[in-house]
Amino acid sequence: MRRRAFAVVASGLVLALTAIGAATLLRPSSAIPTGRASREPFVVRVTCEGTLRATTATPIEVPKEVDFGAKIGWIAADGSPVKAGDVVVRFDATEFEIALEKGHGEHSTSEHRIARTQAEATAARRGLDLDAAMAAREVENARTFAARDAGIYSRFEIIESEIDGTLAGARQEHAEAVRTTREKVAKSDLALLEIEKHKADLDIDHAQRGLRGLRVQAPHDGILVLERDWRGDVPRVGDTVWRGYKLAEIPRLESMEAEMFVLEADAGGLAVGQKAEVVLDSRPGVIYPGRVRQVDTLARPRLRGSPLQFFSAVVEISSPDPAAMKPGQRVRATLTLAEKETAIVVPREAVFTRDGGAFVYRKKAWGGFEPRQVKLGATALGRVVVEKGLSEGDSVALTDPTRRSSVPVPAQRAVAPQPRGGS
Repeated sequence: MRRRAFAVVASGLVLALTAIGAATLLRPSSAIPTGRASREPFVVRVTCEGTLRATTATPIEVPKEVDFGAKIGWIAADGSPVKAGDVVVRFDATEFEIALEKGHGEHSTSEHRIARTQAEATAARRGLDLDAAMAAREVENARTFAARDAGIYSRFEIIESEIDGTLAGARQEHAEAVRTTREKVAKSDLALLEIEKHKADLDIDHAQRGLRGLRVQAPHDGILVLERDWRGDVPRVGDTVWRGYKLAEIPRLESMEAEMFVLEADAGGLAVGQKAEVVLDSRPGVIYPGRVRQVDTLARPRLRGSPLQFFSAVVEISSPDPAAMKPGQRVRATLTLAEKETAIVVPREAVFTRDGGAFVYRKKAWGGFEPRQVKLGATALGRVVVEKGLSEGDSVALTDPTRRSSVPVPAQRAVAPQPRGGS
């Protein structure tokens, strides 16, 4: 009898413990943390770093007068202030001096050859003129003193006189033809020599223009910024450069911009036209307003081998200070990615996603929670704007109320009642 009573009590205790454990697996509404949808100003800002650069700059290039490679003989230091007319680059004059001397030598040689050719042509022309005159006189004499009277001269003398007249005419024609040919040849030789002389003159002109272009002057006041190649090296003394090669630039300090680098994780919502506040590292107390003018479409690392990705954003400074701003200075900027006067804001933990949609669990007036689909707006650190789906004052769950509790049920020990009397 006592064993039967003990079994009944034990089974009842097990059923009670099972019911208690099942009740603890599902969390009641009062055990779920909640947040409130509030209407408040909402601003998203991000801080980034970068460097200053000029919006426009005047390039300093190798002058077009330099038709062949020139060596840099001297160049001003990178970042040095310059005034309009200051010499910023000088080239080595050796190559141009050699070219100038060679051009003068070829010019002088051409002139001597032209003079000699002209003298030879004049002498040849005089000789040919004498030959032609003599041949003409012989023709005249042959015609004047020709033996034509058969009563006086023999047949042989008449024939010989005719042959002499024909020969004299042939000599005259030959002398005139040779004179014409020699004149044409002399003109051709002189033309070729004139071409050589003109070529020498061009070489002299090129060399002289190169010598005049050995000094490159600053077109206006500013700071000289040397051009860097793909390795980051600047032009140095002894480097060979060519016509049109960009050596440096002089930025116009009245128009400045900053290239900022925004961490990829912070660049959500970064767009052109957003407000910016730029601060120089050298003047931390002064804020220069500006706006985002350009944003890169792809993120890229700033340092080789670094896993961090950044978006480059160009900030145009509204009122630059030429006295304080220099290209290459480090700056910090605060970019306003989103700004609303009032918006419904909830904690970020209250938003859940499923099948590509966003929803929250809104607390019902009589207890419990109901899922509500929402349309999200801008996101800040720990907060998110709800554009549609909630009202001001709504209470939302910060954890999923449908998820079973993971808190373990404490073990309880059953104590069996002691039997009363009996055997």
